[in-house]
Amino acid sequence: MAIELLMPALSPTMEEGTLAKWLVKEGDTVNSGDVIAEIETDKATMEFEAVDEGVIGKITVAEGTEGVKVNAQIAILLEEGEDASVMADVGAAAPAPAPAKTAAPAEAPAPETAVATPAPSAPVAATGERIFASPLARRIAAQKGLDLTGIAGSGPKGRIVKADVENATAAPKAAETTQAAAAPAPAAAPAGPSADAVAKMYEGRAFEEIKLDGMRKVIAARLSEAKQTIPHFYLRRDIKLDALLKFRSQLNKQLEARGVKLSVNDFIIKAVANALQQVPEANAVWAGDRVLQMKSSDVAVAVAIEGGLFTPVLEDADMKSLSALSTQMKDMAKRARERKLAPQEYQGGSFAISNLGMFGIDNFDAIVNPPHAGILAVGAGKKQPVVGEDGELTVATVMSVTMSVDHRVIDGAVGANLLNAIVDNLENPVAMLA
Repeated sequence: MAIELLMPALSPTMEEGTLAKWLVKEGDTVNSGDVIAEIETDKATMEFEAVDEGVIGKITVAEGTEGVKVNAQIAILLEEGEDASVMADVGAAAPAPAPAKTAAPAEAPAPETAVATPAPSAPVAATGERIFASPLARRIAAQKGLDLTGIAGSGPKGRIVKADVENATAAPKAAETTQAAAAPAPAAAPAGPSADAVAKMYEGRAFEEIKLDGMRKVIAARLSEAKQTIPHFYLRRDIKLDALLKFRSQLNKQLEARGVKLSVNDFIIKAVANALQQVPEANAVWAGDRVLQMKSSDVAVAVAIEGGLFTPVLEDADMKSLSALSTQMKDMAKRARERKLAPQEYQGGSFAISNLGMFGIDNFDAIVNPPHAGILAVGAGKKQPVVGEDGELTVATVMSVTMSVDHRVIDGAVGANLLNAIVDNLENPVAMLA
């Protein structure tokens, strides 16, 4: 029977994407794992692989179409040997391919003559994590009453395919509890003035209207949600950098032959990673109805790109040398600016760093990026007068930092201990290598 190919969710935050390019045409035979299209997400262009074998019977969304919703039909796959005549009714049910660079068409209804049972929506595990399964696998699971959360996928990247469901011994789906059904929907945030209302305010004034791309939409949605739902509090410290700058200069002379040049930001990453081990209760993330305390220090670092930003994650940063962190960070920053990072490279982490010191910013407050428990906003290091330990007035290079914290995860005293550990690591950099 005909199988609908649906717009995939290539990242947890993806709600819609652009069908950038088809790599197959109608009538082509494809196998599981074949790359058949390129999809532009809010962050990058990703390859879309077939999870079932068959013949491309109809392409229902033209390449170049923007705003295609996740799980919207984009093509129909015929099983091997299936008569193409079944496409007559499918073609009538599905919308005509939209012209390039237009809004996404409405999602086509399931083909009635080709598929006896409509494809259920993509399942979600109890933890809120989306389960990836082919449309055919979901239909078979629904018909057999199987719970996909108990089935291991053998397809690309763990995707559940037809064979997995046919051979499954998973228990039938449990009935939804009354409590889950009765859970109240969250109150909608107050809407601001409409686009037309805002534009009307500026009638007679010259302006250029800039269309929001996927990345800017996601940034707006996620940070608005973060500021509305995360109870932030802020901790501030000044850090004396003279010892670090001297130590960095010595190390860079020794590393010059290897082509490694350490930045102050590399030391900050290492200091944060070590501090998360020194204050393990702060190395945690918010997971809705629980807190996940992490074992390793996975540190995200904000990288500005044209039109937005990425936060590549340096996993196990506490276990890596300064030179390894420096090399990895430079590579990830370069690929971030080229939008070539894979989703798993910018998702996760428990804590983030945002450094605007190179732009001359003295200090600022950053917004926690969920599910992180905190973010360190780093300002510029500047020479200024300070009072020494013996009361004498001296000049030192001082850097101001502000740590934004999610109070649901980290209390004030724990946050203070974490920031004190970061400061101590940076003011005594040799100890970080011990």
